[in-house]
Amino acid sequence: MATHKITTVDQLRTYLYAAMQLEHATIPPYLTALYSLHPSSNPDASHVIRTVAVEEMLHLTLAANILNAVGGTPDLTAADFIPTYPACLPDGETDFQVSRRAFSRDAVQTFLDIERPAQAPHEEKRVVSRDPDSGPHLPASYAVSYAMAGMRYWSIGEFYEEIRRGLVHLHEQMGDALFCGEPERQAGPEYYYSGGGDLTAVTDLASAVEAIRLISEQGEGLRGGIYDFAHELSHLHRFEQLMLGRYYQQGDRPGNPTGPVLYVDWDAVYPVKTDVTIDDFPEGSELRTAAIDFNRRYAEFLAFLTKTFNGAPQRLGDAVVEMLRLRDGMQQLMRNPIPGQDGVNGGPTFEVARLLEKVTS
Repeated sequence: MATHKITTVDQLRTYLYAAMQLEHATIPPYLTALYSLHPSSNPDASHVIRTVAVEEMLHLTLAANILNAVGGTPDLTAADFIPTYPACLPDGETDFQVSRRAFSRDAVQTFLDIERPAQAPHEEKRVVSRDPDSGPHLPASYAVSYAMAGMRYWSIGEFYEEIRRGLVHLHEQMGDALFCGEPERQAGPEYYYSGGGDLTAVTDLASAVEAIRLISEQGEGLRGGIYDFAHELSHLHRFEQLMLGRYYQQGDRPGNPTGPVLYVDWDAVYPVKTDVTIDDFPEGSELRTAAIDFNRRYAEFLAFLTKTFNGAPQRLGDAVVEMLRLRDGMQQLMRNPIPGQDGVNGGPTFEVARLLEKVTS
């Protein structure tokens, strides 16, 4: 029998904040892998990763829509929002960690872990008690773990299933009063920018459940298949194509693509230092200055998103453009060796917590 762990609106908002953390936490690793590819090399791999990164922005927006709908306040500028990599994701899987690293088989394997199929082997396996000290998590994960009663989830899909169950339970208790948020904060399809899926404005239980369905199925596919409900290839199976070197086509089974060959040059990649930090760059170096400048611009990007989700949904298209414009700063860092360190190049560090205080003050 299906159970639910979310019994209060405050718990629901905590889960939805964690959902926004989760969706954002995938974007720096995806962008790092994408822009570590040599220009004009690996066009197919570039397309796969870019498509997924843009759709993660869609998922982030959908999570913000649900949070807004139940009276929460999306805030991407809070110090505890930003991942410190390597980290376990806030939905709680502890069998893998996410890092910012150059495009590689290891990077793609991590992406497959992130997007792994939702359904646990049975109901008792979908939620497992978690020790908050079991490994590195996002900074907010200690608070989230407490509010989530020390739970972790088999997959992102199971995490969103918990949110769906909580919404249904609270709606049974409260009716439409659950959806008390301001409708003008909702980003609807008129503000959608591109990519697969639809941007759903959330105003009631049906639209909230629809938003959750899109996030889950776009990640790992519909009912174990390779496509989502819109017949777009899921993120999981897009990444599988890179590992298997072949495209999926109509009629294929998961794990067995039979379409055209997908060529991947695993060596046409800048040797970006994994999980590079500002402290890796020598004081006074041009790379350190460039890294700090990139972090400032990323802090401004998160502040821009926060304003977008808090009453300016018409700016959403500009936010996606701004995300992709970060490319030049990332590539500037990735193309240059770190002074004094053999065989590794720089990269964006995404250390923005202190900068956000200045951006938002």
